[in-house]
Formats: sequence, C-alpha cells, structure tokens
Amino acid sequence: MKWVTRSHVHVDRVACPWLITRFVDNEAEFRFVPKNQIERVAKEEDAIPFDAPGVELSHHDRRCSFESIMLKYDLKDPALTRLAKIVHAADVAEDIDSDPMARGLEAIAVGYSLRYPNDEENLLHQFEVYDALYAWCRVQTAREQ
Repeated sequence: MKWVTRSHVHVDRVACPWLITRFVDNEAEFRFVPKNQIERVAKEEDAIPFDAPGVELSHHDRRCSFESIMLKYDLKDPALTRLAKIVHAADVAEDIDSDPMARGLEAIAVGYSLRYPNDEENLLHQFEVYDALYAWCRVQTAREQ
C-alpha cells in the first residue's frame, strides 16, 4: 500500500511509518509532501493519509497519530502500548513531561532531522532507534507481568 503524510518528519511522522512497516504493512511505500498536497496525492495515488489535519489516522481525542494507527489496526501488544505513551509524550508538546523518556526521544528526533533533512533517509536511520526502543519496551513490559 501507499501512505502519504507531511514532509519534514518529526516524532510521530517517523514513529508511524515504523509502526506501519513493522506491524501493519511490511511493503508500505511512503510519500512525504507539503501539507497542502496530501489530499491530492492521496486521491491520485490511492494512498492512505496519516498524521495530517482532517484525516482518520491523525490526532483525535487526545491521541497522537501513532495511537490512532494502533486503534485502527487493533494493535494491543503491551510493548507497543508502552512505546505509544513515549511517542505521544514526545509528540504532543503539552504532554512532554508525562513520560520520562519523551524529552530524550524529542531530542533524538531533532538531531536526526538536522543530520538527515531528507525524509526517506531520516526514516532509514531512525527506524533503528525505534527498533531498539521497542526492544526496551518489550523487556520493561515483560518485567511488569
């Protein structure tokens, strides 16, 4: 499937492609376009829009887009739920201090954006961060059970 979102990726627009690729659509193709082109590209390319104003897989009811994707695709893995809390806090400015890992993830996202301004290249490198963070979440949630 094709997926489309806003260009200049940051926390949620990196976390969502990671989540989609790892748990929803392992052959996903991502397009990063200016906000005003999302609707057109979604229609022309039959792409699923995410993390953009007015689309289903975005911020709704105090959820970030990562959480909306988890809800839509019924992803209930406890480690993903833990990761979602970190992503939410790092992505939603007023909730940044709701999780102790959030400021670190925000700093990592800024650093990667500075090092890799090309969105596709940024994803390529940051997916390793999310793989590692997910592994950490798996250990943490296993300890709690």
